[in-house]
Amino acid sequence: MTTARGLREGDEPITMLTAYDAPTAAILDEAGIDVILVGDSMGNAALGYDSTLPVTMAEVESRTAAVARATEDALVVADMPFLSFGVDEAESVRNAGRLLKEANADAVKIESGPHTVEMTRRMTDIGIPVMAHLGLTPQHVNRLGGYTRQGTDQDAAEEIIDLAGAHAEAGAFALVLEHVPANLAGAVTEALEIPTIGIGAGPDCDGQVLVINDAVGLGEWSPPFSRQFGDVRGEMLDAVEAYKEAVTDGEFPAEEHSHVESALDDLY
Repeated sequence: MTTARGLREGDEPITMLTAYDAPTAAILDEAGIDVILVGDSMGNAALGYDSTLPVTMAEVESRTAAVARATEDALVVADMPFLSFGVDEAESVRNAGRLLKEANADAVKIESGPHTVEMTRRMTDIGIPVMAHLGLTPQHVNRLGGYTRQGTDQDAAEEIIDLAGAHAEAGAFALVLEHVPANLAGAVTEALEIPTIGIGAGPDCDGQVLVINDAVGLGEWSPPFSRQFGDVRGEMLDAVEAYKEAVTDGEFPAEEHSHVESALDDLY
């Protein structure tokens, strides 16, 4: 079983994917994925929202519980959604605790900044493992002006390096780096003792993460830094069209899909 502490000890790159339901989580677990992230990316990927901002604690809690029920070996990390943390420290800790105590997450992920260093320390001190997240932080899309690459100048890069070190010192067990230059991600990885997990951050991180829709080809669009390793959307569309055709042509259900009870022959 993968643990927060165990991520630091492996020699192979860390593999991490998102999941928002039990069937998907079971597949990822069977495939040997190290970390399953119940990401607030569910807003775009599963709930029909235009961004991650509308995702609620109740939605994350429900889907985290479903993922945890289907997972035996992978580390289950739950995203803390927008405004579930950072407004009030006590409320932030309570919300994180709910995800562990009631939804059976193994850890939480927090979109990080200067305001989350002490929060990370507090959560870690009381037994809540925290995965930090720097670079592109989608919950800040309105402030950032879009989903643009971060850390592209010297000052911004140095700020990310400093914040990465501060969160590691505060007790974060891992750090997600999203949509930053590969050489910046390499520098952060070199500077930290905790593992880094990249998404659009190049090959020098200690691991990689993708949204499941992008990895398996379920969506109609995926970001330029992702790669589709399958065509699940195409396979599903083919299967659904075949089902529709079989029903409309009277080919399904066939005799082998039905049961006739002879004692009921007189019903009509």
